Amino acid sequence: MHILLTRPLEDSKELIFKFSSLGHKVSHLPVIKVEPLKYDQPDYSQFKGIIFTSSNAIKNLDLNRVDKKIECYCVGSATEKVAKLNGFQNIISAEGNVNNLKELILQNFDPKNGSLLYVSGEIVSSSLDKDLISEGYSLKRLINYTVLSTQEIKEELRAQLKASIPDIIYVYSENSAKSLLNLLKKYDLLDSWMETNLMCMGEKASAILNEIKWKKIFLFNSGEEEFLLYKI
Repeated sequence: MHILLTRPLEDSKELIFKFSSLGHKVSHLPVIKVEPLKYDQPDYSQFKGIIFTSSNAIKNLDLNRVDKKIECYCVGSATEKVAKLNGFQNIISAEGNVNNLKELILQNFDPKNGSLLYVSGEIVSSSLDKDLISEGYSLKRLINYTVLSTQEIKEELRAQLKASIPDIIYVYSENSAKSLLNLLKKYDLLDSWMETNLMCMGEKASAILNEIKWKKIFLFNSGEEEFLLYKI
């Protein structure tokens, strides 16, 4: 099969290798670019738990200041993996769903124990911080990166896509869906995907791309990419 991945290269390398080793043709179109933001360093010692809803939040944080034994809540397996690689020892993962992450925090972290630090990008698809505060939690949100949309598809890749439309495309966020839609409109590629299976992480992302005619649309959590190959 021909598979199109849309995350930045750093986040796609493992899947590119895995799918290629299985004999699939893999194309790569990064539809977003992650840019770090300057932020005021908090006093990390005042927090008893830390929340990450993306691996980029970990990658753009000054981790030398953080106690790696702190209770660490991750949205999914990809974020959990990056947290482990950076030395966090007490990790609880929600397997890719922010609503599940909220429930895990409610079940495992007593607000009487202290404050939570929520590290995230500038734009988020959920109101996790407000939801937890409404539940009685003391929480500070730290924004340490933003996401920029890709403005062009390289000519070589445009030619490849027109010659061989992918059987599967993976889209990981609402921001990615918006950027992809704009790129397909810009290059007059909206009507080319009727035989393509769209794999979206979340209903908000799939809703943005609903104006395109797809063969089928599947929702998935991070870590399920290979499993989805056997569902089509």
